[in-house]
Amino acid sequence: MQKFVIEGGHPLKGEVSISGSKNAAVAVICGAILTDGICRIENLPKIKDVYVILDILTKLGAKITTLPDSSVIIDPTNINTYTATFDMVRKMRGSYYLLGSLLGRFSRANVSMPGGCNFGTRPIDQHIKGFVSLGADINIVHGIIEAKAEELVGNHIFLDIVSVGATINIMLAAAKAKGVTTIENAAKEPHVVDLANFLNAMGANIKGAGTDTIKITGVDHMPGGTYTIIPDQIEAGTFMIAAAAIGEDVLVKNLIPKHMESLTAKLIEVGAEITEYEDAIRVKRGVIKAVNLKTMPYPGFPTDLQPLFVTLLTKSNGTSVVQEGVWDNRFQYVDELLRMGANIRVEGKTAVIEGVPNLYGSPVRATDLRAGAGLVIAGLIANGETEIDDILHIERGYEDIDKKLQALGANIRKVDIF
Repeated sequence: MQKFVIEGGHPLKGEVSISGSKNAAVAVICGAILTDGICRIENLPKIKDVYVILDILTKLGAKITTLPDSSVIIDPTNINTYTATFDMVRKMRGSYYLLGSLLGRFSRANVSMPGGCNFGTRPIDQHIKGFVSLGADINIVHGIIEAKAEELVGNHIFLDIVSVGATINIMLAAAKAKGVTTIENAAKEPHVVDLANFLNAMGANIKGAGTDTIKITGVDHMPGGTYTIIPDQIEAGTFMIAAAAIGEDVLVKNLIPKHMESLTAKLIEVGAEITEYEDAIRVKRGVIKAVNLKTMPYPGFPTDLQPLFVTLLTKSNGTSVVQEGVWDNRFQYVDELLRMGANIRVEGKTAVIEGVPNLYGSPVRATDLRAGAGLVIAGLIANGETEIDDILHIERGYEDIDKKLQALGANIRKVDIF
């Protein structure tokens, strides 16, 4: 067990390079199951979620070769089972993408309900609706989702809510289905588009990703190939928010500025100075102003950045209101910020933040991945020393966050807990 120890008050300055997208990587690795040949996936982040999903594929029978340049070679030809047990999937939520990929490959899938962050219910009714529309029978027995079809056949599917997970799972299942599948009210997140681009690079026929309507024409074979993962939108946002909170001059490199538009607009509104380049954004802090915010599906403000932005707003002048428009219970971390001196009141899916002059270092606990990143930012701006326990949540989604912050001038170190 390890924890982060942060001495606050050290301004950030310099350059930081963003790793590959966690959310895209997990979906793309699952998508490799559908191919008939070898895949080379480049720009993978070196994080726990990637290691977990690669380990699952190994246990399913794939041959995995990890290269030193953040690339991996996946040979799925010897995958010989459509069953992913609880012991395999319990460490990560994104493992439910195995349902779509195994169903697409074998017309069968038995996958235990996944683990991962716990901040509200994660219904899979839209996933099931999609699979049933493609011709699968679904049973849930003792926490195991059993999907079976004689043959997957394309269909028209309208999602009742915009769901990233359902959009991805249906794309995976439909990639090799017979005929044409149309997903309406589809999610438009960058990692949805990245998965579609990966599948197309492997031989699939998918059009419309990034719009409300995605059209998948099933193919018989996907021979494999090489693909490079997009930069991580949420990691980029994490460093941009940290720079707005305590950055003298931080250049966040290897990102896609268009993916950051909703955050960039809010950072300008909150008082930060932003300069955009072709593949980088420079952030300088200003006087932090109170703003109102609601998280929404892409291209709206990302729910994954909500805990970090709330942390930033604890230093604002005035009262801010943040509404959570995606998850039911994503303010569990607020108790940790209160321990550090924040003034936040939570009413259902709304948080009211009264800015305070200072946060103060305190022992806190990362309740989930993005809440943990928010606490890192809290530690950077707090007076005194902050200790963050349960950093395994943070390391699920951030590659060397402590080292990257150290390079910017932060006083953060990882220590063993005995």
